Formats: sequence, structure tokens, C-alpha cells
Amino acid sequence: MRHAIWWHVYPLGFAGADTTGADRRPTRGLARIADWLDYAVRLGASGLALGPIFASSTHGYDTVDHFRIDPRLGDDADFDDLVARAHRRGLRILLDGVFNHVGREHPAFAASPDGGDAPPRPDWFVPTGGTGPGGRPEYATFEGHGSLVTLRHANPAVADHVTEIMTHWLDRGADGWRLDAAYAVPADFWAQVLPRVRRAHPDAYLVGEVIHGDYPDIVRRTGLDAVTQYELWKAIWSSLNDANLFELAWALGRHDGFLDSFVPLTFVGNHDVTRLASRLREPRHLAHALVVLCTVGGTP
Repeated sequence: MRHAIWWHVYPLGFAGADTTGADRRPTRGLARIADWLDYAVRLGASGLALGPIFASSTHGYDTVDHFRIDPRLGDDADFDDLVARAHRRGLRILLDGVFNHVGREHPAFAASPDGGDAPPRPDWFVPTGGTGPGGRPEYATFEGHGSLVTLRHANPAVADHVTEIMTHWLDRGADGWRLDAAYAVPADFWAQVLPRVRRAHPDAYLVGEVIHGDYPDIVRRTGLDAVTQYELWKAIWSSLNDANLFELAWALGRHDGFLDSFVPLTFVGNHDVTRLASRLREPRHLAHALVVLCTVGGTP
């Protein structure tokens, strides 16, 4: 990790798959990504950071089966081939783990096509106390997205399940995990799961998506290797747009302090934010933003 540079790919989009869920014809999207590995090497990357690759209803973040490759991307054989071809080129593989929530079609939730009155595992989800159509109970969702049902992280069975998923794919050759919406999951849940994963895979890189909060304290309490550096991301484009380098200097001072306890995952754009070329008012500042990314401490 000391010298890692990730090439970040959203597999469903890269493969041209339909992310609405209307067209789920099987394709071999992972094979298409594998054909670009030499490009990643020429780019200077040492790892491939993949967005969701597991079976989901639509866009990948509404997972329905964490043990199955999404048919729009291929199957286990395509995954094994991608890992083997990446490793031959010295590229590591980082998977995207969506463990704060699942899709409504996940078998733990969907007793019937519409969610049902009594999910098979009601202790896996968090009832809101309200009722929906037909008087069916409602369950907590991720930030108001009805298709993303929040898991009950206080249930030890959920921790066991997530541990099993993470270990399974590390056993198959993955090198680490980006933990989606890690900020929404209780820190003590990660503190239960991650040591168990590390016992089987002590070299795995585990990074959490954290938007705000006390980054060093979150790393300490969860056992994560790193978190995403949203503070610096915002300061880079904002300071360039406003010609306010005091903001950038303040963020870099904070960033240097973070480096005393962990190495943040740094970026100037990702799949959750407006692309940098659209965010910056002047195209000439693209190069300036990249200079910051490529010269500060961190894992870009």
C-alpha cells in the first residue's frame, strides 16, 4: 500500500450494462475490464478499484446476492480470470462491499415480491414502527432510498454473514475491500468483523467510505486501514474555483495531521460526486488539481 495507486472503475457502467434493471441479459463485463489491464499499467496504476460486481437489482448498490457475480458482468470464471490477469501484471484488486444495506429483492428481506408482511429474517432489518401499503411494516432505509434496506448491525448473525462474504472473496484472490457507506455503519460492527477477516487475510487492505467526522478516531474505533479523504477533495476544487488558497492550506494542514495515524484514500473525483472537469470553472485548473493529488501523502 505504500506505493499503491488505484485505477477506479465502475464495472456496470464500463461494460455498458443497463443499470435500471430492465435489461439483465448476461454479458461478460469483467472480461471487458480485463482487456484494459495493460492500459492501467501504462497509466501507472498498481491496483484496480472496482465498483460493485455482485448480483443486484439495478445499479450494483442494491445487492441481492453477495456470493454471486452479477450476470451482467459474467460469472466466477470471469472473476478468477480477471484476478489472475491482474496479478500477473502486478495489479491488486479492491472490491466494493455494500454492507450497510441490501436491495429489497435480497432473499433475507423479500418474503414476497413486494417485501411481504413478515420477511424470513425480520431480525436482520430495523422496523421503523410505521406501516406501508396494505398495512405491511416498514423498515429503515439508507438515507431515504426506499430500495436500499438497512441491515440490523446489532445482530451477530449479520456480522457473521459479512465476515463470511469478505473472507470468501479474499480467498478467491481479491486483495482488499472498499466498504461502502462505512460512515453509516456503527463503528463497533466493523470492530467485530474486521479482526476476524484479518485473521484469515492479514495483508488485506480495508478502506471505508467516510464523508465527514473525526477521521483518525473512526480509523481507531473501526480497525480500518484508511478512510476516504472528502475534506481534501472538497478543498481542492473549491479553492481553485474561488481562488481561495487559504482553504486549501487549511485542508492540507488537517491532511498532514491525519498522516500521523493513517494514510487517507485521496481523490479528486469518484462515482458519487460531480466529475472534476464539470466542477471546475476553468479547465486550466484540472492540471493544478492533479498536481495536488499526486504530490500529497495518501493513496490516490
